[in-house]
Amino acid sequence: MLSTLTTSPPRRFETLDEWLDWQQGLHPKKIDLGLDRIRQVLQRMGLEHPSYAVVTIGGTNGKGSSVALLESISGAAGYRTGAYTSPHLLEYNERVRIDRKEVGDQQLCQAFERIDQARGDISLTYFEFATLAAFEIFHHAEIDLAILEVGMGGRLDAVNVLDSDVALVTTVDIDHASWLGGDRETIGWEKAGIFRHARPAVCGDPMPPETLVKHAAQLDSHLYRIGHEFAYDMNEKTWSWRGAGQHYEALPYPSLHGQFQLQNAACVIMVLELLKARFRINQHQLAAGLENAVNPGRFQIIPGEVTGILDVAHNPHGARALAQALGHQPCAGKTHAVLGMLADKNIKGVIQEMMAVVDSWYMADLTVERGAPATRLVEDLKSIGQDMPVRQYPDVMSAWQEAHRMAQPNDRVVVFGSFYTVADVLRHHRNSQN
Repeated sequence: MLSTLTTSPPRRFETLDEWLDWQQGLHPKKIDLGLDRIRQVLQRMGLEHPSYAVVTIGGTNGKGSSVALLESISGAAGYRTGAYTSPHLLEYNERVRIDRKEVGDQQLCQAFERIDQARGDISLTYFEFATLAAFEIFHHAEIDLAILEVGMGGRLDAVNVLDSDVALVTTVDIDHASWLGGDRETIGWEKAGIFRHARPAVCGDPMPPETLVKHAAQLDSHLYRIGHEFAYDMNEKTWSWRGAGQHYEALPYPSLHGQFQLQNAACVIMVLELLKARFRINQHQLAAGLENAVNPGRFQIIPGEVTGILDVAHNPHGARALAQALGHQPCAGKTHAVLGMLADKNIKGVIQEMMAVVDSWYMADLTVERGAPATRLVEDLKSIGQDMPVRQYPDVMSAWQEAHRMAQPNDRVVVFGSFYTVADVLRHHRNSQN
């Protein structure tokens, strides 16, 4: 009697780079918002009903920092966490973390293989592949809590395919206008799409759009707003948090720089309060998590005779927060700004928010798809009507090196405008440290 030998289909690719290159061209559109494709594949993989708790974090700015804070606090309390963020700065692996550690190439390749086999003839975007890979890895890692960062908007973003136990919208401002709309009310409704019926939601925007508030009410989702259902107070060396039935006094400031991080931290504590039936966290663990959170590229300081500051601020709201952080941390010398941006961003609005804290500008071509030329940055600066020293360079590193050459001791060089801009300098800095 002849036996039938069954073999699994050959792997499509062996390396992570091969998989990622292929994914870039698989779907006809690089950005194709919608949940139908990813939901079908999720169901085929049996991942639509996770055993772990899910926190989905959306918003214009503050998402990455909120993920880092929640990840750190939950880990300090002994819970096993999975975090999914985007985009990455240096390595794709940064997007998926287990217990704050990036997953390896092999884990990602295995997840991609399972997704590829399950999808059949369903075309997936690069971001949808990444999102499904995170869910697949979280399932096998047997995590307690998944922390998901929305890539764009909320309602139609791939991470929204999973129902969150608590949803957090950090801030609402105008960004990705061609996709999400050109006003806060429209954008607020898109971001409120991560809310779920009869499940709590948190909003860190002090003045949330009415559409967001109304959408929560329509879903019977109890909305916890900063300054209403919870609040925080700053002291000289500590801060306090208060909500209904719970107060925390003498909390340490977050390790993440900038006073605006208190707003993110306050929202994260509110999220944890809403999850306390599943996650018991005491004040000592809360403090440890606040002090040990890490989020590269967000007001990241490179110490030296000339201080370097890296921040991915790429819209007016983010630039305003960066300017405020610089104002709260004055330097004895001058502030030199290295700016590189994508062409579809509000370049003039970003420059306007930073004018008051910058002494000289070093504009760089952003040599990526959608990158803006330095000439446009210079034109937008001049159109504002301020006569300021400005130079232009063919790439970010040329601008960074020249800014440092021109700077005097006690000056600082601030690099901002895009994840790509910060990544170039951060990669150079890390290589120089090795």
